[in-house]
Amino acid sequence: MQDVQSAARSLGKQIRVLNAVNEGEIDAAFVAMARERPDALLVGADSFLLSRREQIVALANHYKLPAFYDYREYAEAGGLVSYAPNHTEPYRLVGIDTGRILKGAKPADLPVIQSTKFELVINLKTAKSLGIEIPPTLLARADEVIE
Repeated sequence: MQDVQSAARSLGKQIRVLNAVNEGEIDAAFVAMARERPDALLVGADSFLLSRREQIVALANHYKLPAFYDYREYAEAGGLVSYAPNHTEPYRLVGIDTGRILKGAKPADLPVIQSTKFELVINLKTAKSLGIEIPPTLLARADEVIE
């Protein structure tokens, strides 16, 4: 969150954090955003929010809020854009490390590996419904474009 706040300040933007721990609070957060009309919405990586992705995407699209998400499942559910680590890569890496341990490597000697592969998914259908034109250069960089 500190990185997001810092980036926003450097662009002359403000960040308002809204928390929700149940369906009603998600609805209330969107009502508040509808009144304030933010430039965009960034939905953080959270398992509860991910489980409510259909609700969140529907509300963001209903209120015409350009929303960005940390899981590709949001874009697949109709969200505008997701940019996130590939969530299958860590499982592959765990398999490699497991193989090393089974061959005798000590777990403490294995390097800590962090995901380096990120995926950009753009839902072009949602962009059109929100009246947003995605630049061709961004579309070309996307790992997947949902049409």
